Amino acid sequence: MNITATAALRRTAHDRVLHGWYMYDWANSAFAVTILAALFGPYLDKVVVPEGGIDIALLGVSGLTATSLYGYALGFSALFVLLSSPILGAIADSTATKKRFLMFFCYLGSLSSLLLFFVDAGDVLPALLLFMVANFSFVSANVFYDSFLPHIAAPNMQDVVSGKGYAYGYAGGGILFLLQLLLVQFHGVIGISEVMAVRVALGSVGLWWGGFALITFSRLEEPPLHGSRPATTRLVADGFRRIVLTMKKIRSLRQMGIFLLAFMIYNDGIQTVIAMATVYGSEELDFDTLTLMGALLMIQFVGVLGAQLFGMLAKRYGSKNMVIASLAIWTGVVVYAFFMTEPMEFWILGAVVGLVLGGSQALSRSLYSRIIPPAASAEFFGFFSVFEKFSAIWGPIAFALIRQLTGSARLSILSLVGFFVVGMIILTFVRMNAAIREKDRLDEMLKHQ
Repeated sequence: MNITATAALRRTAHDRVLHGWYMYDWANSAFAVTILAALFGPYLDKVVVPEGGIDIALLGVSGLTATSLYGYALGFSALFVLLSSPILGAIADSTATKKRFLMFFCYLGSLSSLLLFFVDAGDVLPALLLFMVANFSFVSANVFYDSFLPHIAAPNMQDVVSGKGYAYGYAGGGILFLLQLLLVQFHGVIGISEVMAVRVALGSVGLWWGGFALITFSRLEEPPLHGSRPATTRLVADGFRRIVLTMKKIRSLRQMGIFLLAFMIYNDGIQTVIAMATVYGSEELDFDTLTLMGALLMIQFVGVLGAQLFGMLAKRYGSKNMVIASLAIWTGVVVYAFFMTEPMEFWILGAVVGLVLGGSQALSRSLYSRIIPPAASAEFFGFFSVFEKFSAIWGPIAFALIRQLTGSARLSILSLVGFFVVGMIILTFVRMNAAIREKDRLDEMLKHQ
């Protein structure tokens, strides 16, 4: 076999690995779109939780609404990820078990999603437990999925490969969501109730997620283990030790620390809007399922355009300035949502959210990549992931708490202004030139260690 043929075979094999990696994004985006953003919140409100909420006598709490329950479940499942992911990540790195962890959390999450089909009116505790396990598994699996990127793509190709993964995710989640939207809209044609159609849609997420992930697991290879396999007791200690070492490095990157603080705050607002939008539209505004699902389907495709538009504008005006501009728009979004009363306004809001969502998330990641040392990029992106998970805790809990204390989800949505404004103000203190100088100094130090 000549050199050209051998190179071609290697490219084909590598393309298969890449396609397998992309397909996990295609598979798991079904959970993000259908359950996390679209259907579970309204289903919890309209069907599962009784009118007037539920009482928890043990805690002395009464009248817990679907919005509050959903917010607490979302926030606490994110907290569990924050506490567990550094330890599990250390174990996976030290024992070459990234793929096994990915498979475990993928199928734990897909099974929990599938079992949501059996949740009916009054099944509040099973619904919340299944949702929390599924969300915990979804986010945990993504930690290990993301960790494969440095192993399957050269540094100069990681942006392209990562972007293509997002594209597969938008496409996969959007296609399934479109089918589910048609099922809900035309449920009478096939002789089932709307509630049954929603239950089928929820359960289908598990089949889609677990089914297409088989392509991933048949093509993705475990990176080789470097060094010996340490004892489990040392692995747990290493998880905490890595956090301490990374924190020490961040002390020499003052500008990056300021950015991470800003990101943690404003991303909390973004994640809360994504997670709570449909339950807000369902409970507070009493919008029908078609309006909620249709607007979210639109967001999937507008988000792709938003990321590209903000990327082009960033070349002219700078990434930091465009992130600040996106946060100003986010502030307007939640103020607009406070006054919103009509379904058409929800569609308008969805178009704006789709536009700014893709831009703010894409530019936040690219801005961060410019101010971290390339010699430790995997470590610092892992730390970025911890901040991202941490920032998903407080917004939903604050949303739920304000709703419970005030009796109005409108006040909850308006409270998110604080996340965007404070995050935007802190971001203005980031000095990009100083950040790049700090990054270059640390990069040289790491290369000579």
